Amino acid sequence: MKKHFIRFCLLALIFSLAAGVANAQTTPKKRPARKVGNTGKKKATVKNQAASAAVVPQDTTKPVAVLPPPDVKLDTIRRSLRNDAIIERNLVKDRVPLPYLHIREDDAVYRQRVWQEIDVHEKMNLPFVYKATEDNGSQMFINILLQAIKSGELTAFDAAIDDRFTTPMTFSQISGLLVPKPEVISIPDPVKDPDGSKGITKDTTIVHEWDPNIVVRYMIKEEWVFDKQTSRLYVRILGICPEKAVLNPDGSLRAVSQLFWVYYPDMRPMLAKFEAYNGKNYGARMSWEELFESRMFSSRIVQSTVDNPANLPISGYVKDPILQLLTGENIKEKIFNYEQDLWSY
Repeated sequence: MKKHFIRFCLLALIFSLAAGVANAQTTPKKRPARKVGNTGKKKATVKNQAASAAVVPQDTTKPVAVLPPPDVKLDTIRRSLRNDAIIERNLVKDRVPLPYLHIREDDAVYRQRVWQEIDVHEKMNLPFVYKATEDNGSQMFINILLQAIKSGELTAFDAAIDDRFTTPMTFSQISGLLVPKPEVISIPDPVKDPDGSKGITKDTTIVHEWDPNIVVRYMIKEEWVFDKQTSRLYVRILGICPEKAVLNPDGSLRAVSQLFWVYYPDMRPMLAKFEAYNGKNYGARMSWEELFESRMFSSRIVQSTVDNPANLPISGYVKDPILQLLTGENIKEKIFNYEQDLWSY
């Protein structure tokens, strides 16, 4: 009897434990109650975000004026529809430069490199600023160069890098050097403030125009070579560089700035088509190529390779302007004397 009673008690205990586990699995968990105050705050936050999203931010700053890039506006070439002379002028169209005499490297026993400067204000150099327009365009030398560069006939090289024709320049880069950038200034507004008592102003854009008179000098790079085969001293121009004037606020000249280099042998066919001004006889004009080859200009030496191991301009070791001119003449005399000293009389 005792064994059966113990078994019955164990079975009752097992059934009670199993019923408790099943009841715990079927009973749902209680969720925490929601707080009314937090719900209101969340709804208010959502409304504020929607309202802020509906407001579009506006730019209250003043719009920046779009300034046009500087540009050199050259005159349009207009050809005469009738013969503008009493003779038929066909020689200019057919002119071609004479080819250079070839100099062998072994025959060039003496070479010196010289940089000379041409001032357009000197009387002999007035053809450089001849202000006239003909069938081939403006006759000012700077306009002839710019027209050829713009058309792609010539290549300009950056003078700020070096003078060895290493870095080509575009016409827009040259325009940036010749024409100042447009600027915006404030002026009185005559519409809103006729008498100027309110101090109301308006912005206006000043666009500068191309003035060829700012080019006041030309730098010429050339070589003097003595050929032992012909026993003659030759001079060959390598490049030409226009220089513009840099003025002080009072209009006085402060300095000159180099613009670009142009390789002279590339220019010769083009310069043969343009005639230089001759004030003595308008009918006996020579081409620009003949003017340079005949040395029909006035210049002064500003740098050379004669006794100059530091490769400095004359102004770098001679401060007095008068002595600079005399030093340049002394260099020219040394070069000429080399040829003369080879002969015995």
